[in-house]
Amino acid sequence: QVQLVESGGGLVQAGDSLRLSCAVSGRTYVNFNMAWFRQAPGKERNFLATISLDDGRTYYGDSVKGRFTISRDNTKNTAYLQMNNVEAEDTAVYYCAAQYGLYGQTDPHDYRYWGQGTQVTVSS
Repeated sequence: QVQLVESGGGLVQAGDSLRLSCAVSGRTYVNFNMAWFRQAPGKERNFLATISLDDGRTYYGDSVKGRFTISRDNTKNTAYLQMNNVEAEDTAVYYCAAQYGLYGQTDPHDYRYWGQGTQVTVSS
C-alpha cells in the first residue's frame, strides 16, 4: 500500500518562503511521477507542478511558474515544493500526488495516490 504524507504547511506572511515535503512509502518511490496540487475552500483542486520519475523534468502551472519549485530526493523517497514570495491567493490545502503513468499530467484524475494535505495560510 502506497502512502504519501505531506508536511511543512503553516501560517506565513505575504512575501515569505515555505517548503513543503511529501514522503512516500510502500512502493518503489523512484517509479512514480510526483506532483503538487492545491485546493482553496469552495474551489476545484488545481495543478501546480509535476516532476518526472526518471530524469527530473519539471512542468508548472501558470499560477506558480517562477515562484514555486518542485524537486525530489530519491534517496529519501521525498518530493518537495519550494514556495517563494507567497501571496494571500496561495492560501489553500496543498496535496502531493503520485502516478506511474505519463509525465506531465495536470488532471487530478490521472493521479492514483494522494496525501492527506497540508494547510498553507498566507496573511497579507
